[in-house]
Order: sequence, then C-alpha cells, then structure tokens
Amino acid sequence: MGVISNKIEKDVLKPGDHIYSWRNAYIYSHHGIYAGEGEVIHFTRGAGHEIGTGTSLDRFIFSSSSSSTGADGTHCQRCGDQSTLDGVISSCLDCFLSGGDLYLFEYSVSPVFFLAKARGGTCTLASSDPPSDVLYRASYLLEKGFGGYNIFKNNCEDFAMYCKTGLLVLTTLSVGRSGQATSFLAAASAIVSSPLRYLTTSFTGLSFIAGGMYCVSRFLSDIGVRRDVVKLPVERLVESSDRIDEGEETAVGRLDESRG
Repeated sequence: MGVISNKIEKDVLKPGDHIYSWRNAYIYSHHGIYAGEGEVIHFTRGAGHEIGTGTSLDRFIFSSSSSSTGADGTHCQRCGDQSTLDGVISSCLDCFLSGGDLYLFEYSVSPVFFLAKARGGTCTLASSDPPSDVLYRASYLLEKGFGGYNIFKNNCEDFAMYCKTGLLVLTTLSVGRSGQATSFLAAASAIVSSPLRYLTTSFTGLSFIAGGMYCVSRFLSDIGVRRDVVKLPVERLVESSDRIDEGEETAVGRLDESRG
C-alpha cells in the first residue's frame, strides 16, 4: 500500500481491520470492521429507512450499502436478504464488497502522508486500539446499535473509526469522525470561506489557495488532531444514544398530543 492506493487482497486481512470499498464510480466508500472468518460488521442504511433529507441522498445512501443479491436476483446463501436491514449488521465479505475492490483504512499515518492522500476517508493520524478492543466494540454495537444514521455525523466510516479508536466527537455543531464528510465540506468551503480569495483572480492563484485551504481544513478536522473528541467506552456510548432516542420519542409524543 502507499499514497496511490490502499487496495489489498483478501488473504492478508486480519480480524479488527478497518476496510472499505468504493461505490457509485468512486464517489463514496462503504466502511466496516473485518471480524474474521469472512465476516464484516458494518453500519448501513437499508431500503425503506431513509435519512430524512427528502432528496436523492436517500437513494444514494442505500445504493452505497452492501448487497446480498446476485446478478440473477438470488440472495447470498450465507447472508440471505439484507436489503431492508437497518443499523449495525454482519455480512459476508463478498456481500460487503458488493462487487467492488477491497481497501484497508490506515491509522497512525504521518502528517505528510495524510496530506498526500488528498482523498478523504482513506487514513487518519489517530492511533488504532488493539484488535481485541476493536472487535469488542464492533460486536457490542452489533447487538446494541450505533444510533441513527446521518450522512455527515454518524455514518459507516464514523462507526468503523469509533470501533478502531473509541473516540467520539463531543460537539453536535461539527461533522463526525468521517474523513469523507470533512473532505466534502472542506472542498465546498475552500474558496467561499477563504478571505485570501480576494488576493488573486487568476485561475492558478485561486486553485493554489483552494488547495491550501482544503488541505488545512482536512488536517484540522482529523480526529488525530482535533480537540473536540473524547475517549468513550462503548457501554457509555450506547447509554447516551438510548437517552437521546428516548428524548426524541418523548418530544414526538408531546407534539402528537398537542396536535390532537
């Protein structure tokens, strides 16, 4: 592996590895934790479980999930039909890859290497915990859940990175741990939010400024350097998620009563 590609072969996989596979012509990647014996634990959004945007993102996220349906319409003999499952699930490696190639997410990379990997969602400066801790978190969340899916704050990459590091973002105002989400937002705001854009009107100058802002934004958003993260035991994470869900249900119930 190197700066160009994180692609690996299946026979080098080890339990506890954070793996991913590109979807939709390399626009988005789906992430999970390899549990061994050809199984992957991952956070997904099934058909019929929309993310609430009311846009094509709902269909986009579903198309980025794993597939247990073959080209002839039959289901995987090992996994069955998982198309409607929602949340943390376990799939065979082939269903997780859904016809795509296999890539390994890298941890404890150097700042130079991180910035050289211009595409987000492939590596982090943060360190990984031992495989036993990673597998414990993934198995625990497979049973208890990982909260509600959110493309920017709680997606499949966030799940895998939490399993690997135990790090949770404290503030609700920023994106989660996902490098894909932070890269997208960094690219969108590189020119718009930069006061340096007024110093030049040439295409080369604007490209240089945009590239610099993009790299700085990505670097400062990585969980290995950002300050709004805390190490949280998986049991406390689930308890916190349950309290949030209960609060939302109570709020919805009160709203229905007021309407009635």
